[in-house]
Amino acid sequence: MRFDLIDLRLFVAVAEAGSITHGASRVAMALPSASARIAGMESMLGSALLERGRRGVTATPAGLSLLHHARGILHQIEAMHGELGEFSLGLRGHVRLMAHTAVMTEALPDPLAGFLTDHPGIDIALEERESRDVVRAVIENRADIGVVSEAAGLEAGLSTLEFLPFHVDRLVLVVPETHALAVRRRVAFADVVDETFVGLRAGSALQGHLDGHAAALGRRLKLRVRMSGFEALCRLVGHGVGLAIMPESAARRYRRHTATVRVRLSDDWAMRHQVICFRAFATLPLPARRLVEHLSAQGR
Repeated sequence: MRFDLIDLRLFVAVAEAGSITHGASRVAMALPSASARIAGMESMLGSALLERGRRGVTATPAGLSLLHHARGILHQIEAMHGELGEFSLGLRGHVRLMAHTAVMTEALPDPLAGFLTDHPGIDIALEERESRDVVRAVIENRADIGVVSEAAGLEAGLSTLEFLPFHVDRLVLVVPETHALAVRRRVAFADVVDETFVGLRAGSALQGHLDGHAAALGRRLKLRVRMSGFEALCRLVGHGVGLAIMPESAARRYRRHTATVRVRLSDDWAMRHQVICFRAFATLPLPARRLVEHLSAQGR
């Protein structure tokens, strides 16, 4: 059997998207062509690679085996291109980076801006996920690099991944200036979990993190509205709509314009050490190695 690189890229995209339509879109291929290629691969193999259902497709055992090998082959191709790129017109490549909400919005923009400016031939595909999902994606080679909270990262990937320090942040409670809690220096999450909150959009890694801690207390956060950014949350808090929890750097930045006060959370999980995680450094494609070196230097 002979599968070319287009076949492999298509199959990986379809398997990860759980949809032939969405997978074809990821690799800029027309749906009829994608369907024909997948059917041709199955015919060549003599076995189904995908199980079709109402909600999309899932990989069969044969498909999972192909997915594992295809990721490895594509990873090696990317590494080869990166290594050879230094001998031509400069380093070129594509890095798959995943991180959780707070890092994406607060700690990553400036370092990424510097890296992309210094490496015009390197593109970065950045996705937001919860820390445990990021670690899993790096282990499964769906991401080259992840930036995650240290506790979640070490718990999920200690035996299989390498870690480097990147950033330290603190989650704080944001309240209106006139709120009774505004005079407090710190408060436990358990003491405010029954308050009315404003939160981030569904699917936000940070919001999922907070929902998890509320569930651990046997509670469910009461969210009046969900917004897409920390500035919007601060504005709503300032108008008395509800309380919010966010990184201290964001709360400090928007305080002057939103009549809000930040109160530190006393819970251990509120102080978060962010780390870079990746598979064995020496096996990473060169563009990914350069990004790891750049991000770790920012964390020193």
